[in-house]
Amino acid sequence: MTALMGTGFVTVVDGSANDDTTTGEEAGSRLSLDDQPIGWASILGGTTGGRNGRKITAADAKTLLGAVKGDDPCVVLVSGMIQLDDKVQVGSNKTILGVGAGAGLRGGGLNFKGVHNVIVRNLTIRDTPDDAINIERASHHIWIDHCDLSNCHDGLIDIKAGSDLITVSWNHLHDHGKTCLLGHSDKAAAVATDKGKLRVTYHHNLFDGTQTRHPRVRAAETVQVFNNYFRSNQYGVASTMDAGVLVEGNYFEDVAQP
Repeated sequence: MTALMGTGFVTVVDGSANDDTTTGEEAGSRLSLDDQPIGWASILGGTTGGRNGRKITAADAKTLLGAVKGDDPCVVLVSGMIQLDDKVQVGSNKTILGVGAGAGLRGGGLNFKGVHNVIVRNLTIRDTPDDAINIERASHHIWIDHCDLSNCHDGLIDIKAGSDLITVSWNHLHDHGKTCLLGHSDKAAAVATDKGKLRVTYHHNLFDGTQTRHPRVRAAETVQVFNNYFRSNQYGVASTMDAGVLVEGNYFEDVAQP
């Protein structure tokens, strides 16, 4: 458990971790724009986000919304807790990186629709009226890493509608019910869209008192779920309609149905 408890936040200066201002995490938790995902988001060109694009610091909703628009490469450094009124529509080729432990969003989550090559790291998202992070419409090459997600109305990380090549890593998910949906419908049209897609890697996440969907999988193969920590959940991994899930190296503590 010690390694997983290293999923906490770091201080980011000029887009890279500053060794003198980290908040006590292990060295492996320090974040840099040069970091790369492992698992599905790493193949077929990989996921680089806004690397080599312009850098914008966003400390308010207006700046954030403007910075994540369009498909030009951009690194968005989120400073402080930004209050939102709705979902944030994120364009392609973006890195959204929280600066320090207080960086995040509340009142609205991140929405990915038909986009690619996006990285979200070191961000708190909570108290949204819908999902914390929603990925759909064949979005691909997405990396969600070192985030703290909790207390949203629907899902914390929902992936659906033909989205593909995604890695979800080193996140702390807590104080929530429906956690990670992968594939949203049993209907024939939805299954046809998802078949051969929805390839997602979940590794080194802490599912901390969340109740269900860690993940709940439909029509996806092969989904990788490894080295996660499950604690006080109603159930762990659900492999349902036409799903193929590789589950290994996880730890389950006080989980009624692993």
